[in-house]
Amino acid sequence: MVDEQLLEYLENFISEERKQRFLEILEERTRLLTVAIEDLYQMHNTSAVIRSCEVFGIQDAHVIESRYGKKLDDEIAMGAQKWVDTHRHKSTTDCIKVLKKSGYKIIATTPHNDSTFLEDFEIEGKTALLFGTERTGLSKEALDMSDGFLKIPMFGFTESLNISVSAAIILQKLAHKIRNPELDWKLTDEEKLEKRLDWTKKSVRSIDDILKRFDTDTKNNEG
Repeated sequence: MVDEQLLEYLENFISEERKQRFLEILEERTRLLTVAIEDLYQMHNTSAVIRSCEVFGIQDAHVIESRYGKKLDDEIAMGAQKWVDTHRHKSTTDCIKVLKKSGYKIIATTPHNDSTFLEDFEIEGKTALLFGTERTGLSKEALDMSDGFLKIPMFGFTESLNISVSAAIILQKLAHKIRNPELDWKLTDEEKLEKRLDWTKKSVRSIDDILKRFDTDTKNNEG
């Protein structure tokens, strides 16, 4: 349960405009669609995908880090990592198991296999889009564990796009597609409250000191 008393207290430290902006953004957030990124060699690509998630209202991103670095590029992410919940996994198997346990259908993005073209792809429930490395694509492990395949139609000599470009194209298309009355795509009221508290904490300066003050005031009032 969200501590609504704490939320109300902390909201005194941010502007009315910011509070309203949080409410507006949360009305467009979704967990029906999520992204998993497998071992991207160039960290700026991971950061750019996180930024696309934020722009298109995707609340969660999963990062598989079994081989490469862990630090998101703040400059390229443009602060998006503050607003997107980034979940880290040590292996592809761990990540996919977590997603499947949460009810997600795993869709591998690949120009190969018997892939469905982006414009023909339909979302019927919770869907996780799996993106691979810019060098070799998704691992065999990832492909074997996937429930389906998706690709962007291309008409030139080059058969692949940069991973961050691919993610942006696919997320823009599918984020628009899920926003219809037939799909339960919005966050629950409890999830919205959780994110309001999280985002408010991240917006308040000297948050640790303010939280200590809140705890002290609460104990004094109870006493």
